[in-house]
Amino acid sequence: MRVITGRAKGHLLAVPKGVYVRPATDLVRGAIFSILENTAHDWSRVLDLYAGSGALGIEALSRGAGWVDFVDYERRCCGIIKRNLEKTKLGANAHVYCCNVTKALSFLDKEYGIILMDPPYADVSIGNVVAQLANSKLVGPDTVVVVTHSPRLTLDSSYGVLNLLKEHRHGDSCISIYLKGART
Repeated sequence: MRVITGRAKGHLLAVPKGVYVRPATDLVRGAIFSILENTAHDWSRVLDLYAGSGALGIEALSRGAGWVDFVDYERRCCGIIKRNLEKTKLGANAHVYCCNVTKALSFLDKEYGIILMDPPYADVSIGNVVAQLANSKLVGPDTVVVVTHSPRLTLDSSYGVLNLLKEHRHGDSCISIYLKGART
């Protein structure tokens, strides 16, 4: 797995061994950032939930995001994210929180321009997390929320203030884009 474009283009990223992590493929990451380039206006603060190897957040940093907060509960993943940030020389603009997403949503207190969520595909409670996120102070008027999920898991068209803007399917991955107040 490599960084697709930007300052860290071509850098290979490590993936944690011994932990079930399903990193977004280059195709899916490319599609996510193509959508974000046309949808997101605020790249100053990005939140990468269920970060795994950190590939999505690192891609955002490489493409010019000002700051990325990474959240993953698995210690090995947190270590890999830190090493990948070091390797790409992007660590000065990032912080890694090694805790579960629900806990992070309880203490993070700033609005993000982009929130990336790449949860385990077997996690059927992801809609509850999107709902919790929608009701948090992390979502501002221009926040774009991106959720990758299994095509077998149908997400709702709205969660609190977040409404589905579009959904794309790429092989065994769906990308759902939510905006505050948007309507499909």
